[in-house]
Amino acid sequence: MVSALEEAVALMARLRGPDGCPWDREQTFDSIKRHTLEETYEVFDAIERRAWPDLKDELGDLLLQVLFYAQMAQDAGYFNIEDVAANLNAKLIRRHPHIFSDGTVDNADQVNRNWEAVKKQEKAARGVSGGLLEDVPRSMPAMIEAAKIGSKAAKVGFDWPDVSGLFDKLDEEIGELKAELAPGSSERAFDELGDLLFTAVNLSRHLKLDPEFALRAANAKFRARFGAMEALAGGASALEQLSAAELEALWVVAKAKTKTEADSSLRSE
Repeated sequence: MVSALEEAVALMARLRGPDGCPWDREQTFDSIKRHTLEETYEVFDAIERRAWPDLKDELGDLLLQVLFYAQMAQDAGYFNIEDVAANLNAKLIRRHPHIFSDGTVDNADQVNRNWEAVKKQEKAARGVSGGLLEDVPRSMPAMIEAAKIGSKAAKVGFDWPDVSGLFDKLDEEIGELKAELAPGSSERAFDELGDLLFTAVNLSRHLKLDPEFALRAANAKFRARFGAMEALAGGASALEQLSAAELEALWVVAKAKTKTEADSSLRSE
């Protein structure tokens, strides 16, 4: 009996085959990579909404991306899906010596240190050398890239000793940004805003909070509160007729309303 995963692999091969789907056949690694990013964020969204049936569907869409890349690689003679799985299996065994070999660990931090040590050995075996930051892809979303850069630099001791220094640095960057807000200084303000955001990301690392998910949560919270404002006002067009003071008053009411609904939802879980 063919498993569902084997069937999915066969379906993708047929879609990319000579008599397959014209759209699937003309896709390239570059043409579908944006879909991969979209599907990844849809997985995040389903998890954040605790929408488990949606998550099952979104994970299938994400798996489709893996199957698509693997089939294109097989078509080009690079590798196939079996090679992908075999490589993953070997990597998981190699990077978990405390499970599959004679290594021992006391906590999760030690697991992470061992993982990084094994990664260095793997790079050395492949003859890969270079700077500490070279394995942080520039193609990552900027916030994730900033977090990884800060984490890599911290591994050699180039970091703030404690979180208080980061709060001081935030104040410093805010002051520098304010100083560059004079007319004609937009380029310098651009640089200072970047420094402020980079410092905020490093603060999140020290607090052991994920900046990407923190911002996504803030976005979701704002969406909920703004949606409540629209509902209370009677629609978006009604909001446009309100003064700044009236909007602020409505925001306070919407904020209290959505907080009450959120608390009620938490109690029901």
